[in-house]
Amino acid sequence: MAAGYLTTHVLDTAQGVPASGMTVVLYRLTGEDRQELRRLVTNSDGRTDGAILPADSFATGDYELEFHVGAYLLAQGTEPRFLDIVPIRFRMAEDSHYHVPLLVSPYSYSTYRGS
Repeated sequence: MAAGYLTTHVLDTAQGVPASGMTVVLYRLTGEDRQELRRLVTNSDGRTDGAILPADSFATGDYELEFHVGAYLLAQGTEPRFLDIVPIRFRMAEDSHYHVPLLVSPYSYSTYRGS
C-alpha cells in the first residue's frame, strides 16, 4: 500500500479566517488529458474532511487542484471579484505526504508545498 497522500488548507487572508464552503476539484493530468478524480468542499477549518487523494488512491504524477474562489467570495458578499477559479498544477514525484495550501484574498493568492 502506498504511503503518499494529498491534503489542502484554504485561508481567506482578507478576513483572517479559514475559507469554509469552497469547492476544490482534483484532476490527474496525462499529456493533454485531464481526468477529474475528486470534488470536495472545505469544512469550517478550511480543510477537506479527509485527504483529497488518500493513500489507497495515491499515484505519482502530474495533478491540478482547482479552487473555486469566485463562488466562495460571492457567497461571502465580496463584490466585485477579480479571481474566479484558481488552478494549481504540480507534480508528485515521490511516495510522500503532499500538502498544497492556498492563501486567498479577493485580488491575490499564493501557494507553496506545505508540511
